[in-house]
Amino acid sequence: MRIYILVVVLALLIGTSFAENVDIGDVETFKAALEQDGFTVQEGRIGYLDMMKLLDLGILPSAYGNNPTTKYLTYFVPPAPGFEVPELFSRISQALGMPQDASAFWDLGPDEAVVFLGRTPPECRYFSFDHYLLKRTYENEARWIFAPVEDTVNNLVINTEGTPNGSVGDPFYQTTVMVATADRGIDQRIRAAGLSAGYSSEIFNTQVFPSSILNMGLEENSDMFLMLIRPALYKDEQAGDDYRNNIPAVLLRITPNEPMELDPYDYPELRVRGTGTTEFDLLDDLEELRIAILNKHSGLTVTELPTSIFAQPGIDAIQRGINALGPDNDACYLWSANQTVSSPTPPFPDLSQYYGFLRDQPITLGNDTNEFIIVYGVNHVATGKATYSNFALYGADLWNGVKAITDADVTGSAEEYLPDNPNAKYLYVYKFARDCNGDPHCYEVPYGVGAYGLELDQPLLIAWRIYLEESTKTGPSYSEIVYDRAIKFD
Repeated sequence: MRIYILVVVLALLIGTSFAENVDIGDVETFKAALEQDGFTVQEGRIGYLDMMKLLDLGILPSAYGNNPTTKYLTYFVPPAPGFEVPELFSRISQALGMPQDASAFWDLGPDEAVVFLGRTPPECRYFSFDHYLLKRTYENEARWIFAPVEDTVNNLVINTEGTPNGSVGDPFYQTTVMVATADRGIDQRIRAAGLSAGYSSEIFNTQVFPSSILNMGLEENSDMFLMLIRPALYKDEQAGDDYRNNIPAVLLRITPNEPMELDPYDYPELRVRGTGTTEFDLLDDLEELRIAILNKHSGLTVTELPTSIFAQPGIDAIQRGINALGPDNDACYLWSANQTVSSPTPPFPDLSQYYGFLRDQPITLGNDTNEFIIVYGVNHVATGKATYSNFALYGADLWNGVKAITDADVTGSAEEYLPDNPNAKYLYVYKFARDCNGDPHCYEVPYGVGAYGLELDQPLLIAWRIYLEESTKTGPSYSEIVYDRAIKFD
């Protein structure tokens, strides 16, 4: 009995390792096979890209639209042999508890690859692996682009041990191999090394870096990339925290030792958005909800905020050399503004000067009892247009996401306003205030806590994310959804 108690106490003091003894295959044999085939293999890390922390520490001037629902993971990639991590990127890695000789922002030669080998996230509503063109030089002018290169590899399409060759099954916490490369020959050699180490061909996935739209290379004016893993709404939050803190996976940068003839990939075929089914039959119900909201809060000053698309499609941003703001092809993005963002100069731009609408009509949230924001709209998960959706409150100058409200948080919230309307179950209402006075569908917005809150005079905006229509395995079509809305009362 004493021994048992001692073991329990030690476990509590030391903690348990989520990744300890997790089988992800024979990694060392895989690496040895790659080295025998003439590659230099360097190991990197996978970790939490905490943009709010970097903003709060003053390392970055913005949180760049962090999604408070999702703690994004990223690849920390070592530089190619003979190169070094720039000082700023090294500081960022250090602040995030990662090795300083690896960076979340990296370039890639046309004959190189970055490989993730390990377990996917535990069961959650959604996850994806997504690669971004972060920075590009256009005629000697460096621009911040932050655009997805192609479609994601998400939980509906990924090849894992639980979903071999993308078949229907269980994609969560399964072993997978993700090969990110521009070259078909490199991909084939990596797969051959994996097969020789005992990995099944049915669990490999390729994330293509298409040379036709990218400037692959290691020179100063080559493109800079970022890889994000987006796990959202874990079924078991503790399992999600454990996964994030100790990811059972390895990350490899693979570089050929000798020049080789290239066989670059073509641009991949994209999944097509849209099913032909829309949410527009709910527009009359949404107008009824709007009137009910205005009637409930009559006597206050009303400012109805505009809603528009805020994230440009990746290929559009790359062709025009503008800032896409980091969208995902699996989502629709809306915000309470009617202007787009231009293309500030990297390495890490201050986005505040690019929000022209703030100078004309800044929206703030004071601490008066009668000052609040109502967000309302169609619950896109209830209509079947999304796997999950959320809306988040941001400081518009710092683009710091303070709080996100998900579709699960607003279920049944419109029925108070429309008790006799059977379509109320497809709608929602939510409030942001400094004092919620016990309202269960309300968030009390903090201030005086740095980047993790909004100051009383800080301009703000609302942003909506609508993720993954199951039937198309990609984002919903903007032409088939009803835009969400927001009203400021004062």
